[in-house]
Amino acid sequence: MTGFSFACTGVRADRYAAGPTLVLRLRITASPGKRVHAMVLHCQIRIEPALRGYADPEAARLADLFGERSRWGSTLKPLQFAQVSLTVPAFTGGTEADLAVPCTYDTDVAASRYFEALEDGEVPLLLLFSGTAFTGAAGFRVEPVPWDREATCRMPVAVWREMLEQHFPGTGWIRLSRDAMDALLGFRSGRALPSWEATVRALLEEAGASPAAGRVPR
Repeated sequence: MTGFSFACTGVRADRYAAGPTLVLRLRITASPGKRVHAMVLHCQIRIEPALRGYADPEAARLADLFGERSRWGSTLKPLQFAQVSLTVPAFTGGTEADLAVPCTYDTDVAASRYFEALEDGEVPLLLLFSGTAFTGAAGFRVEPVPWDREATCRMPVAVWREMLEQHFPGTGWIRLSRDAMDALLGFRSGRALPSWEATVRALLEEAGASPAAGRVPR
């Protein structure tokens, strides 16, 4: 059996992707001298929130995910971030490849809420690998990538923010049900408001709240 190991050597925002996308640079190593004709690689990416510290404003913004800080000993569990696949071309001994990770700005998704709560520092990521490798000096041999192959990555929060600013500069995103959207559209039309932002601000003013009310300072 061919031995495989993986390492993540860096992460960046893809400036040319159609949507928010991170690119993780992988170093893939096979047994010395082993010829790999191709590899179909699957990667599950998890956030490991217990592996970093949090300032008090960050902890306040994370309360809806993990509860009060006093409970974090039992609630600070890993979060699923993404599952992606990659076809790696032929190599002998070792190679490097880019793993593209499409991302969402949907704040109803736990991973997005987690990233949005952070001010700076790094996000601890765990990459879990599986898949199939086609090996052999003469002919093809099909081998599994063992399920226990993994790698770690410390993604700078600044990379996440750079990625979002490329596609949603200075804005946020919220998902509503169809009924709520219809009601909001009726409110906007009835008052001839020029934009959705003006509509939300008008609702906040009617409720006696300013747009910044209740926001934890960043």
